[in-house]
Amino acid sequence: MDVSFILVILLSGAVATWLVGDKWAAKTALIFSGLAFAATLFIIYLFAKGQGLIFTWHNGFVITPGKGVSFSHLWTSTPHIVLGFQADPLSLTMTALTTALTPVIVYSSFGNLFPKTRAFYALIMFMAFAMVGTFLSVDGFVYYIFWELSLIPIYFIAMIWGNGDVEGRKKAIIKFFIYTFAGSLFMLVAFIFLYTRAHSFLNLRLYNALLTLNEQRWIFWAFFLAYAIKTPIIPFHTWQANTYQKAPAAGTMLLSGIMLKMALFSIVRWQLPITPLAAHEYKYIVIGLCIAGVIYGSVLALKQTNIKKLLAYSSLAHVGLIAAGVYTLTQDGIKGAFIQMIAHGFGVVGLFFAAEVIERRYGTQEIAEMGGIRSQAPKFASMFMILVLASVALPGTFNFVGEFELLYSLAQAHIWFAIVGGTTIILGAFYMLRMFQQVMLGATNARPFADVTFGEGLTFVVIIAVLIGFGLYPKPISDFLLPGIDKVLVYINRYN
Repeated sequence: MDVSFILVILLSGAVATWLVGDKWAAKTALIFSGLAFAATLFIIYLFAKGQGLIFTWHNGFVITPGKGVSFSHLWTSTPHIVLGFQADPLSLTMTALTTALTPVIVYSSFGNLFPKTRAFYALIMFMAFAMVGTFLSVDGFVYYIFWELSLIPIYFIAMIWGNGDVEGRKKAIIKFFIYTFAGSLFMLVAFIFLYTRAHSFLNLRLYNALLTLNEQRWIFWAFFLAYAIKTPIIPFHTWQANTYQKAPAAGTMLLSGIMLKMALFSIVRWQLPITPLAAHEYKYIVIGLCIAGVIYGSVLALKQTNIKKLLAYSSLAHVGLIAAGVYTLTQDGIKGAFIQMIAHGFGVVGLFFAAEVIERRYGTQEIAEMGGIRSQAPKFASMFMILVLASVALPGTFNFVGEFELLYSLAQAHIWFAIVGGTTIILGAFYMLRMFQQVMLGATNARPFADVTFGEGLTFVVIIAVLIGFGLYPKPISDFLLPGIDKVLVYINRYN
């Protein structure tokens, strides 16, 4: 088995979900997304053991025993494009995050009744397929195709099944699409230029392309625009809050839990190893922008009266810290970023699902219309509280492990980066605990609020188990990541 099987399962799941019709669409999507996660775990096992089968194409499939689970097939010779999917610790970690969260997101949507159900779940499966393709691709042209493909399903998910009036929804989603698509064009131009130097789109060939410092500068900023918009990093964040609010819960979970990680992962996979001189030259400027995003997102979160917007700006602050850690160009920074990407992925999905549970009962996202829920739904309140505490990086949660490493890496760059970046914990604790108090505590709400159902509770339990389990014992993930991080650092620091 090789990593392309994950893509085959997800794409087959999208097709099957569409074909089975509305009645069985949700269950079909859940089955195929579960199979994709199982396949990912098996491939990680083979990779860790140094075993597996290598699949190549030469007038038909050739299957040979080997110490790898990657896939490579020459797609076109002119230009030289390789349909290549690489299994390494970094790509497999992000693939595991995607395939783990996809069934969680699918299952969490069972409590909603969607028109055109088969289209909704088929688009979720297709989006998972595109995101996994982005993480696994080692050819820049193939990577770009998957990068752009991921925009299509989320556009329709948010546009058709989103919240609010149609005009407001259209305005938010079109702005998101134009922003991200425009940023991607700069990245495409960078890839085209790199091809003229390396005569290939393969990442290793691009890493070793002979680029002048000035060329690296232009390519660095071309990639930065694409990734800063998608992450987002201020001042390229203006699409985020409205899009998160207008998208349905599943769309918001996909965007915040997985899609923004495409950009953070791509910084490590593409931008930094290709432009190491420029990365070292501009790292303090970029870290400063990321830290500014931490403060800006936290301050805006303090002012929000809509729970989804509050969580959106909270996410902006957290991913700003992750991006800052990546740009420290240190082992601790990159490792902390990957750990925090996983922790943030599960945590933010849990928080947005909690907001969705409340909206199912009350039909509102406004915090002022909530309150007094705990007395009617103690199980829900307890689970929500654990997610809030994880979000503010309480020791014993996975988020604490990631944020500690990120702040440590920022201290290595400059102590003031760590001091200012650390305000995300202080401000985050303030606005998240205040939000919990306003939503959950106080006098019993006059409107009835049923406690969590079995399906809702199961979703929360899975998420909380990950956050606490790896918070108490993060060593397996940390040890798995290190060889991949050290390998990419060789390219990032090769001129030092």
